[in-house]
Amino acid sequence: MRYRRLLFTTPALAALLALPACGSEQAAGPSDSATTSVQPTRSPADRLTVEVRASANATPTTWTLTCGPAGGDHPKAAKACEALGKAEDPFKPVPKDQICTEIYGGPQVATVKGTWRGRQVDAGFNRKNGCEMHRWDQVEPLFGDTVKRD
Repeated sequence: MRYRRLLFTTPALAALLALPACGSEQAAGPSDSATTSVQPTRSPADRLTVEVRASANATPTTWTLTCGPAGGDHPKAAKACEALGKAEDPFKPVPKDQICTEIYGGPQVATVKGTWRGRQVDAGFNRKNGCEMHRWDQVEPLFGDTVKRD
């Protein structure tokens, strides 16, 4: 009999203890309760500095890009933000042990620094092999029309 009581009271006790931790979904502060809604916490806007060079020794072109909403002085901010949003992990470097085709894509280089989806970014891009070209092509609008390819 005692075991049966224990089987029923333990889950009920756990539910009672967890209930106060649920909290209220209404925003704090004076307002009309009929119009109060839950506001999601917004992370800081994505803000990136993009530096593109036609070659390692060329004069850089530099832009700022913000996403959510798209802005900054980037010439194609909306397209750049869209490309970044579609890429699985746009700033992930090519793994050192990755086997890549030795197809040279050109001397272009770029660096991207800032914040993307709440994470710090400091990434380099180039076109020295097939893996790096693929990575570049995934986010190509980020680099604008500065770098022309053959």
